[in-house]
Amino acid sequence: MTADTSIRTSPLAAWKDRLAGLAPALAAVERPFLTQLTVRASDPGALARMGEALGVAFPADPCTFTRGSGPFGDVEVLWLGPDEYLVVAGPDQRVTVEDALRAEVRPARGAVVDTSAQRTTVALSGPHARDVLAHGCAVDLHPSAAPTGTCVQTLLARAGVILQVADAESDAFTVLVRSSFAEYLAAWLSDACVEYRAALS
Repeated sequence: MTADTSIRTSPLAAWKDRLAGLAPALAAVERPFLTQLTVRASDPGALARMGEALGVAFPADPCTFTRGSGPFGDVEVLWLGPDEYLVVAGPDQRVTVEDALRAEVRPARGAVVDTSAQRTTVALSGPHARDVLAHGCAVDLHPSAAPTGTCVQTLLARAGVILQVADAESDAFTVLVRSSFAEYLAAWLSDACVEYRAALS
């Protein structure tokens, strides 16, 4: 039996207009219902096969992510730990991507777990995106320290998040936050952005 997804509500649906009001200092847009699959595997062969199946190689360096377009559309693979990765794809790709990964990880010791409902995703950009993040995050986000492709698990305003540097030169970031903390984070972003909105008004 297939679940009815037509009536689902994203964690930040009620915040859409308020987040839009942060522009032009900060553009904050929720990207809900993305496919998110946690992969545990350390066998290089399995990682290579999964990358081939996705059309996106698994990242070889710690604290980085890879992205590309393959048979499942746009896909990102985030390095979370020595043998832990997060595969992120479009909202309607969960079953097909999960099946493809499971088919390749099975010969080795590993696991593929659907964690799509655990987090929502917020894309941040704008002239003060880095400034706002600096209010609540200890990670140095200067392009020289965190170039495009950087991916870290950290705290943002005391909320555990996964932070991606989508484009360091244009100050574009992606924040993956637990659904239960999403409204808290949205409220914090609104508050942290006040001084920059005033400066641009």
